Amino acid sequence: MLALPLLDAMLPRTWGAPSQFKPWNRSHGPQPRMICCYIPNGVNILEWVPETTGKEYQLSKTLQVLEPHRADFTVLSGLGHPASQGGHSGADTWLTGANLQAVPGADYTNSVSMDQIVADLHGKHTRYGSLQLSDQSGTGSAGHSHTLSFDVNGTPLPAENSPQRLFERLFVPESAADKTATLRRLAEKKSILDSVREDAKRLEKTLGKRDRQKLDEYFTSIRTTEEQLSRMEAWIDRPKPEVPPTNLQLASQPGNAHDRPMWIDVMLELAYLAFLTDTTRVITFEWSREAGGFGGGGENHHEYSHHGGDAGMLAKLGQIDRFHLSKLDRFMNLLKSTTEADSHMLDQTIIVYGSGMNSGKGGEHSPKNLPLLVAGGKKLGLKHGQHLAFDSDKHPPLSNVLLSLAQKMGVESDRFSDATGTLTGLV
Repeated sequence: MLALPLLDAMLPRTWGAPSQFKPWNRSHGPQPRMICCYIPNGVNILEWVPETTGKEYQLSKTLQVLEPHRADFTVLSGLGHPASQGGHSGADTWLTGANLQAVPGADYTNSVSMDQIVADLHGKHTRYGSLQLSDQSGTGSAGHSHTLSFDVNGTPLPAENSPQRLFERLFVPESAADKTATLRRLAEKKSILDSVREDAKRLEKTLGKRDRQKLDEYFTSIRTTEEQLSRMEAWIDRPKPEVPPTNLQLASQPGNAHDRPMWIDVMLELAYLAFLTDTTRVITFEWSREAGGFGGGGENHHEYSHHGGDAGMLAKLGQIDRFHLSKLDRFMNLLKSTTEADSHMLDQTIIVYGSGMNSGKGGEHSPKNLPLLVAGGKKLGLKHGQHLAFDSDKHPPLSNVLLSLAQKMGVESDRFSDATGTLTGLV
């Protein structure tokens, strides 16, 4: 059997031309977007990393799934998070690069994730500053987060795992009663924040220097929350985009092995629609939390990551890797099939795909030589069609990539986490 590329005729009828979605603002032209897609438990690194480098590299056995998009993505190998302890905390540090044990006496301390720095810039113009998606709702636990996103204080931002709830949040109009109830809740929260701020100011006068620094972080959280409430209030009377749920498998369950392929597809379809309607420009999507996950046939992904070098388990892990990449292939086809200005959506959309863990040759859970792809964003200045290989023993930080991508999204900063600069060759 030969697999056809995703043709316009295969798309649901509601996904024809962007002009069918109203109301939404396109007067300012196409905007940069970013989605960070996370796969847990690492990959079969032996079948993932290409043996050759540069523009003329040969795709590895696993990456051959993306052959039709060869000119639209870059393979990066040898990069990692030098400050990370590895293990099953990969999702916690993938977009932060933090040392979770850096603070003496604290069990867990994270820092701001790159996506939230980008969201702070673009969120002023969209209904939602960012979206957090995952196969588990909420935030999870320290070291086993259900989210990739962390605010300026390193606090995890809760994720959504239900396609139905996500669709309703993005596209279902609110009734007059719903709006009144929302405004009442926002007013109550503002009142609480005012009270908390006054109490905190009185307390501040009695504290030492270190505690005042902690309290300053607390005030920053309050200001961030106030800004979020103000944005929600400003958007309350703006109609949501009109997007019918036709052909969207909104009832798919992330924890159901049978539903798993459909669930990944529909969450990516909703991400596409959120971008298409400019509802948000920043999305993080944790396809499974660490120490969890399923393959396309319901295989236990976590179990195979502890392969111990077993050839059969490595082969199964490779199959799961190719299953995941087939979903990325479908999403890229969807973006490329949608015309935008003089190009298509993929050229204005940065995709970061990978894992915060390397299961290695023997099943070790290392934060070095992490599997990573960067796709799309050609109109934003990214170069593709190459394998950029680095010496993992020299600990080059993956944060260099994150800083480079944040800059291409418009962030005017030359610092992020432990980055030593931008990544030569990618930008």
